[in-house]
Amino acid sequence: MSAKPKHKTPVRVAIIGTGSMAHTHAAQFRGIKGCRVAAACDINRKRAEAFAREFGIPKVFTRVDELLEGAEFDAASIVTPDAQHAPAALQCLRAGKHVLCEKPLATSYREALGMVAAARRAGTVNMVNLSYRNWAALEGVADAVRRGEIGDMRHVEANYLQGWLLSSTWGDWRRTPALLWRLSTAHGSRGALGDLGVHLVDFATYPAGPITRVDCRLKAFSKAKGNRIGAYVLDANDSAVMVVEFANGAIGTMNTTRWCGGHENHLFLRIAGSKGTVEMDSDRSTTRYRICAGRDLDGGKWRERRGPPVADIYRRFIAAIRSGGKYAPDFARGAAVQKVLEACFVSDSRGAPAKV
Repeated sequence: MSAKPKHKTPVRVAIIGTGSMAHTHAAQFRGIKGCRVAAACDINRKRAEAFAREFGIPKVFTRVDELLEGAEFDAASIVTPDAQHAPAALQCLRAGKHVLCEKPLATSYREALGMVAAARRAGTVNMVNLSYRNWAALEGVADAVRRGEIGDMRHVEANYLQGWLLSSTWGDWRRTPALLWRLSTAHGSRGALGDLGVHLVDFATYPAGPITRVDCRLKAFSKAKGNRIGAYVLDANDSAVMVVEFANGAIGTMNTTRWCGGHENHLFLRIAGSKGTVEMDSDRSTTRYRICAGRDLDGGKWRERRGPPVADIYRRFIAAIRSGGKYAPDFARGAAVQKVLEACFVSDSRGAPAKV
């Protein structure tokens, strides 16, 4: 999508939600020339004030409407829990603000479509933080597919594996609200599928094209006595397994889990076609991918390549605001991913394949 306005003065960003991920947003925006963080907003004032002190942010608010009334800013970076993405984004869009929203864009496809419509009415830059688009290796895989180096697609394999339910790598989840809420549907989580699957779907379909049919199984394993810790009922899915069909006729498997010990944050993608295979493995490299095609097929020889450099999404967001140029991934892309996830939930509930 292209942005309509052009912005010549420094871009002032307000960060909505000041939990752990917000620290990444603030640090990234502070490192961009022609950008400054002008305000922070969080329902927890103490947390917001501590965040503002850490990053030298001049104004703090506890409500989005108060932020819109009391601060001068051009763009909002929304880093709240999932259920608050849509309400916060809609308020900001109605006020004519540019919006970068954490993933997933919304908690339902219908809600996501409402955000897409509001963004189009506003005519401002709207992006969803599908952060693995920043990896040069993924761009390299996509380029190889677009150039026809592997021919017509036949088979796709994609995995997103984490192991923090087995380790303390990300902290003690049993005592950490920032992790516990991700295990509880009552606290707005849609489980590993909603949290990791949103990346997985974008990761696979960015080079492979849209998915038209899914057969999905979800499972939440017991993790505590009564499967509950304090106010958190641990009922959100931990693992998701999908068999998918793509619009181009290819079929594939896609899996995600929080139970894969030894993998802190691992993404893998393999796309096989009529002329060869291309793949990337984030545990090996996020800048390099490999391909076996053409004459190399007979000997099974793989060639490693470096993917083209990609600016991170924070810089692309600010650049789009300043230039009025094209940008991606936008809210429409976030909604398309949401549609696949929704079909996965439907498939699991019915015990049968579902159309996307």
